[in-house]
Amino acid sequence: MAMRQTPLTCSGHTRPVVDLAFSGITPYGYFLISACKDGKPMLRQGDTGDWIGTFLGHKGAVWGATLNTDATKAATAAADFTAKVWDAVSGAEVLTLAHKHIVKSVCFTKDSNYLLTGGNDKVLRIYDLSKPDAAPQEIPGHTASIKKALWCNGDALILSAADDKTIRLWDRNSMEVVKTLSFDASVSSMEYVADGEILVTTSGKTIGFYNALSLEPIKTVEAPATINSASLHPEKDFFVAGGDDFKLYKYDYSSMEELESYKGHFGPVHCVRFSPDGELYASGSEDGTLRLWQTAVGKTYGLWKCVLPEDLVSENSEPLYTAPPEIKA
Repeated sequence: MAMRQTPLTCSGHTRPVVDLAFSGITPYGYFLISACKDGKPMLRQGDTGDWIGTFLGHKGAVWGATLNTDATKAATAAADFTAKVWDAVSGAEVLTLAHKHIVKSVCFTKDSNYLLTGGNDKVLRIYDLSKPDAAPQEIPGHTASIKKALWCNGDALILSAADDKTIRLWDRNSMEVVKTLSFDASVSSMEYVADGEILVTTSGKTIGFYNALSLEPIKTVEAPATINSASLHPEKDFFVAGGDDFKLYKYDYSSMEELESYKGHFGPVHCVRFSPDGELYASGSEDGTLRLWQTAVGKTYGLWKCVLPEDLVSENSEPLYTAPPEIKA
């Protein structure tokens, strides 16, 4: 009998959830941050979705959120023309970085000393967090709003995606473009996988995989609907994607075949990411919720408990795997 996917629902936000990010694995587990148009980014325990705290201080929609590797710092990008850096342990605001327009993306270097930002003024900025009063390095070049900006190749290169239908690869030191990828439609999301230097992109209905250092294509697949976000499993066995038809799709990475699809959200899916251990993936939606989905359905992990047939008291009991239909985390 096929196991039934039962996502954990994380409520608390009051508007669409537009971005999410996991920390690395720390001695205290791993953590999940969500960006929401309600202006109140939230921190959660990654494997259960349990709420830890809300970062209060933005005066507009929060478009981007990230954690550093050890989950000691958070950064957020918002419509109030600021990016903020937070102490992720205490929840205290550490820095406010003023911008000239809406900020959409924030990304820490591996050592957490620098923050990369991008947004509607089309300029990439690099802030030295040890010198908060110093002017940031600025990298112009995009001709439309920047949606996402990421460090890659050990923080020596920068990847940026914008509404000018391009992804650009920049050299951090020279601040010059190394290569440009052009798309038929605006790039809706971008994920960088350091192990293997893989760039995952979504544009229209297309999910693409590229070498992050050369931007040479590896493979692409067309989904049944417009896709807003995709994420590659840490082991690179499969990838997941979500979009405008409210569904989460899971594909085999080698064959690019669709393995399964699940509907749980009540609105378009804006963001999806695998946890650092690959055991689950999180999705954020227009419906204001985050949902956590099991990679291997039926496995005992986090709040999910596998019930084997011999554990069932009644022989007539149908489900082999039990979980409440709606688990509020």
